[in-house]
Amino acid sequence: MSEIDITVPNIGEFKDVEVIEVLVSEGQTVVKNDPLITIESDKSSIEIPSNFDGKVKSLNIKVGDKVSEGSLILILENKINNSEASKEEPKIENQPKSIETTKPQIDQIRVSRSNVTDILPASPKARKFARELGVDINQVEGSEKDGRVVEDDIKKFVSFKSIKNNEIKEIKPKKMKNEFEHSDFGKVEIQDIPRVKRLASIYLSNSWTTIPHVTNHDEADITEMETFRNSLTDNYTGEKIKITPLAFIVKALVASLKKFPSFNSSIDEIESGKMTLKKYFHIGIAVDTSNGLMVPKLRNVNNKKISLISKELKEISELCRNLKIDKKELFGGSMTITSLGGIGGSFFTPIINYPEVAILGIGRSEKKQIYLDGKFQTRVMLPLSLSYDHRIIDGAEAARFNNDLKENLGKNFAYKLAV
Repeated sequence: MSEIDITVPNIGEFKDVEVIEVLVSEGQTVVKNDPLITIESDKSSIEIPSNFDGKVKSLNIKVGDKVSEGSLILILENKINNSEASKEEPKIENQPKSIETTKPQIDQIRVSRSNVTDILPASPKARKFARELGVDINQVEGSEKDGRVVEDDIKKFVSFKSIKNNEIKEIKPKKMKNEFEHSDFGKVEIQDIPRVKRLASIYLSNSWTTIPHVTNHDEADITEMETFRNSLTDNYTGEKIKITPLAFIVKALVASLKKFPSFNSSIDEIESGKMTLKKYFHIGIAVDTSNGLMVPKLRNVNNKKISLISKELKEISELCRNLKIDKKELFGGSMTITSLGGIGGSFFTPIINYPEVAILGIGRSEKKQIYLDGKFQTRVMLPLSLSYDHRIIDGAEAARFNNDLKENLGKNFAYKLAV
């Protein structure tokens, strides 16, 4: 058993570059070409591989260190003798081997890279983004000059392969070793993340990395709507009928979706140049449960009265809170509404529920002094936060959609006919 010093080989123009990852630990067995560290300059990132098999005896480097050619990385215990080891100078392979600590469970696009003589060109920002998603950047086809990979290429790689037949395949980020543990700074408690939140995180991550989100903020005057809603009584008993404001908002939203069909669509692959326009109106409702957020669908809302919508809202919310909702009811939506009105707050930026192309966020309504008809009046104003997919919906269309929605919630009383 002999010891071999593994040093930074000739890395060309790179000098005093920062170590951004240490990929091995003391006592770990490595084989030739296994990556040891990742270094990053202002131009690119490089993984430094091992040129020998062996066991890591000691590490001489940590994240944040600056290294150059000849800097000692680690000492490797090896069964070959030193004379043999010294004959072979460590060097970087043309294409570093991908890290296999945790593989992203997505179908990988096999890209032909024959005759590659240089490290895959990619910006440090793109490499970091790929690491955070657990994507092997060497499997991503670059769209820039000389095959350079940018963030959009990684997003496309994930979106094309992470969703298939309405089933999300979990993307497991590569485990990154922190320089310090949380417990180094005080007492901590480890808890399991609720299963619903773990599953939702997959959808949210995919949506955020796939869809270019833009949010339009506005306010709707719902004074007449609230007056009408609070005046509803049963014709037989004379008792007040309690209908949630959300039921009115659902009906108003459907009326706007009919007028703006692109909001009731989905894009499966933008490169295909095709979009799916839905002829049904199934509205997703974000339900807050103790286990996490769930989004069941109200089916065929266009054919239902507001009283029935209000009843079904209560039913599906209860099913979600008791974890009895059918899985199929979480799919196949037209557009989603997420409301914070019962909790508080005004404007926010809701994340689109992929594969939908828009989501409506509702804040808490409040009375405000509004200048109307030549004088200030007390009006009930409802905050609206409309997030939309900018690939298919532009800002002008989003503004028109919000204007139409405000009219549907306002003085025109269209919703009265559907009580």
